[in-house]
Amino acid sequence: MAWLCAALVLVIASLSAFIRLSRAGQGCEPWPQCQGIAAAEAAQPGLGDSVAMARVGHRVVASTTLLLVLAMAGLALASGAVLRTEARLALVLLGLALFLAVLGRWSGQSRLPAVTLGNLLGGFAMFAVSVRLALVAGRTGAAGWRPVPAPWLGVATVLAWVQVALGGLVSAGQAGLSCPALGACDWRAGSWQALDPWVMPAIDVLPTHSEGALVHMLHRWSGMALTLVLLVLAWQAWRLGRRAVAAWLVVLPVLLVALGLVQVWLRLPLPLVLAHNAAAALLLAVLMGLRRPRHAAPW
Repeated sequence: MAWLCAALVLVIASLSAFIRLSRAGQGCEPWPQCQGIAAAEAAQPGLGDSVAMARVGHRVVASTTLLLVLAMAGLALASGAVLRTEARLALVLLGLALFLAVLGRWSGQSRLPAVTLGNLLGGFAMFAVSVRLALVAGRTGAAGWRPVPAPWLGVATVLAWVQVALGGLVSAGQAGLSCPALGACDWRAGSWQALDPWVMPAIDVLPTHSEGALVHMLHRWSGMALTLVLLVLAWQAWRLGRRAVAAWLVVLPVLLVALGLVQVWLRLPLPLVLAHNAAAALLLAVLMGLRRPRHAAPW
């Protein structure tokens, strides 16, 4: 059930990103000049067919996922072993699901960056915990399991969450093209307000506006730091004989960097932005799976 839950949560996160980006004008024509107009139109009642269908699909899948999480939490409580790893993870999943349900109901169609971050971080956390639960439940012994160094894993995990949060601020603040060149970007032209999730972004700005340069460059610098830490972690995992883990820790950051560069070069095509979003969720799930459980080995 945990693997099914993880798959459903990834679908929800992708649909949520599609709805949010489409409402912000991403993918309109002619891009990017149309973004301000498209965002203003999206703020009015009525949605395009694709967004309306995505919202219906989001509600159906989210309701199904909530029922699945309730079933897993119920089984965990019925087992009487509330303190076991599986039971604790199931209860964490339930808490995250309820948080996202309340946030979605309360926030509606809010464009506030804090709401975007709540949905993004909550959805990614739910996906990572679902994968963690599936891995823990699928292994029964820890014999021969060699953990990767905890300090490096901790640093990588913190950097990954920071990177996701910065990416959410870039998206919410429509700063995706504030630094269109790889190195030639005056980050000092950016505004510190772009880092405040409680400041409502303007609805009629283009993604090339200079106010987003600071948060955009912070996202790039954080990504470079995370990539270096993950490569060190991959090397250590390889030395410990955990080849599958090492492969994931190399492939995912390289994929994320490539998608980030290409999507800026191609001026933020919606499919690439969604792929970048999904790859980030997978990376967080991999890092969650590396934490050693008390009675089971993840990989």
